[in-house]
Amino acid sequence: MSLPNELSLLLSERGGVFTTAQANSAGVSNERLCLLVKAGELDRVSFGVYAAPDDFADRMYAIQLRKPKVIYSHDTAFFLHDLTDRDPIKYSVTVPTGYNATRLREDNLVVFTIKRELHELGVMQLSSMFGNNIHVYTMERTICDCLRSRSLMDIAIVTDAVKRYAKRKERNLNVLMQMAETFKVTKLLRNYMEVLL
Repeated sequence: MSLPNELSLLLSERGGVFTTAQANSAGVSNERLCLLVKAGELDRVSFGVYAAPDDFADRMYAIQLRKPKVIYSHDTAFFLHDLTDRDPIKYSVTVPTGYNATRLREDNLVVFTIKRELHELGVMQLSSMFGNNIHVYTMERTICDCLRSRSLMDIAIVTDAVKRYAKRKERNLNVLMQMAETFKVTKLLRNYMEVLL
């Protein structure tokens, strides 16, 4: 059994990964996907997400394909913004309060929750290490999130990230202070910034 043209096209258009829904839209049934996995023509990289066999799939992109509400945050966002050299052992994501995060935790993700009205504040798109667009919080939002969750964070990573941010040309201190007010970490942020600026 060989890979149908529809799936080869999907793989090339979608950065090497596609979902069950995308395959169904292209006319490939769930049963055929199962047969292709059993035959070794496809790898099931996550629930409802497929890639070519032996292709090092973009895990970040695959997670977001499957769970569109996921936004990469905290130390993972620091890494994506090049505010830390530490490669995250587990990806950190934020979802709205009330979201069932059981499967995300089973997938070995660190899950943070936030009120629904604040969930999409400061979201932007960045390229994953494989060049696919993923949703991540801005540098300013990430700093405020990490200050809010400081008891769960390695303080050395946060301090280093704030230092790197302070040296960036594209930093926006006005936006950072507005975010700090929104997330009620203004005093803590001022303490950090006074030492660095």
